[in-house]
Amino acid sequence: MVSSIKRFLIGRPLKSKDLGEQKLNKTKALAILSSDALSSVAYGPEQILIVLLTVSAAAFWYSIPIAVGVLVLLIALILSYRQIIFAYPHGGGAYVVSKENLGLNPGLVAGGSLLVDYILTVAVSVSAGTDAITSAFPNLHPYNVPIAIIFIVFITILNLRGVTESASFLAYPVYLFVLALFVLIGVGIYRILTGQVPAGLHTPIGTPVAGISLFLLLKAFASGSSALTGVEAISNAIPNFKDPGPKNAAKTLAAMGTLLALLFSGIVFLAYYYGTTPRADVTVVSQIAEKTFGRSFMYFFIQGTTALILILAANTGYSAFPLLAVNLAKDKFIPRMFTVRGDRLGYSNGIIILGILSILLIIGFKGHTGQLIPLYAVGVFIPFTMSQTGMIVKWIREKPKGWVPKLITNATGALISLIVTFMFFLTKFIQVWPVLIFLPIIILMFHKIRKHYEAVGDQLRITTCEAAIPIEGNVLIVPVAGVTHVVENSINYAKSLSPEQIIAVYVAFDREDERKFEEKWKQWQPDVRLVTLHSHYRSIIQPLTKFVDTVQHKASESNYRVTVVIPQFIPKEGWHHILHNQSSLLIKAFLLYRRNIIVTTVPFHLKK
Repeated sequence: MVSSIKRFLIGRPLKSKDLGEQKLNKTKALAILSSDALSSVAYGPEQILIVLLTVSAAAFWYSIPIAVGVLVLLIALILSYRQIIFAYPHGGGAYVVSKENLGLNPGLVAGGSLLVDYILTVAVSVSAGTDAITSAFPNLHPYNVPIAIIFIVFITILNLRGVTESASFLAYPVYLFVLALFVLIGVGIYRILTGQVPAGLHTPIGTPVAGISLFLLLKAFASGSSALTGVEAISNAIPNFKDPGPKNAAKTLAAMGTLLALLFSGIVFLAYYYGTTPRADVTVVSQIAEKTFGRSFMYFFIQGTTALILILAANTGYSAFPLLAVNLAKDKFIPRMFTVRGDRLGYSNGIIILGILSILLIIGFKGHTGQLIPLYAVGVFIPFTMSQTGMIVKWIREKPKGWVPKLITNATGALISLIVTFMFFLTKFIQVWPVLIFLPIIILMFHKIRKHYEAVGDQLRITTCEAAIPIEGNVLIVPVAGVTHVVENSINYAKSLSPEQIIAVYVAFDREDERKFEEKWKQWQPDVRLVTLHSHYRSIIQPLTKFVDTVQHKASESNYRVTVVIPQFIPKEGWHHILHNQSSLLIKAFLLYRRNIIVTTVPFHLKK
């Protein structure tokens, strides 16, 4: 039944040779990898206004020059990541760039930041999408967390079905969102030009505002820069592109940057001209749409597509997280299970782990987007800064043809990204301080995992490990619970290996039972030695393991090996397992951790 449900949800398994068919063309890649960056238009401009509102609504005109600064940073990032795509065509993004040019630990800082950031991408996107839905339907506000969890489960299942299938589904809402916002911006500008929007709703650009400071403006700039999260995803996911991968990735990156610049500029301008003030229960985009179209079909269309892309923007995390995890796993910094492809040729373990961690994050923060965005943004600007710095080192070291303009581009991006990172720590320290705790912990964990893998490899390698001790013979211990076909099956198997060295062990809870079993055994298996152990505390495990340890100690003196042969019956139906006490599994679990003890299970399959 479990297999049938899995096939229904995920689909039939794909052959390894079908991997090439799972690559993305530019149209689908733009939808699946740009949804995070494009969706941030829905909350990036709002973050600027929230900071400016701490002075007064009269300071909203500063959102225009701040938006220009964000666009300058966007251009620098797009040009920089375009260079990264061609310099590192196998993907990996900031992790690979930082590791190769700045060193191992800087690379791990970038990689660890991005792993956490992709988890936050899912949590922030789904939370913001849920906010958009509850803005249109306020009665749903109390159910933000359950709604968000349902969406994450849905997206996780969608991604487990494969890259191309999820991309085919996601392309429609992403392009509908782009169309909806272009219509909103176009109609809004038309209404402004035709005088349908009163000019008195906003303060003129250049109006003096008391209380404004450079620090506040930099804080607003840093908050607005949260709209640039997701820009790096394409450079991480080059292996998902159809050939030629780097060229298609670079074109997709340019298209994403253009759309993001136009949409971000348009929303900032309309928010300023309309004099839109951020509110806790209604998003800025929702207010702009309502002022432009009223509560008409277009309003709900814009809210619906905004909610969809905000939720489905989580898919950027699902696309980039598994690929980054593969790079880290190949370098032995995280478990190797992340390198295994699932039934649909995607990295299923990474997808499932990402979904689980995102759900825990939403539950922990109770679905409050505002509390997650600063942590989310600082998590991506650390890798931004490090990847740009890594490229600076690369150009200075290699000095290829035309390297000076590239150096200037990366230096500009690195400087601005560093400023934004510092501003987040200075202005939002209360919200972003966990970064200073979990990043060192993650890096320590990376090193511990790699140390373990190296230790395992060193012990398994024939050229370095200790010489194997020759085995002169075998002592077979068979735990028995009665005179049954299961025990008979195991005794016969043990006899086929070493008929002279078999010890049957019975653990009794009372003396009368012990006496009766010894009599039965003498009649049934007189040629097999029986040892009975009395358990004062009704435990099978403790006396049995103590006996095995004693036998092993004596056997090791003669280079004999102890093998515990465990009888186990297998019920016909899976659910029948819960009706039995699983003693054989408990014995196996305890003995597996004993040195120089071999544990083998002899199954007896029941027919009804």
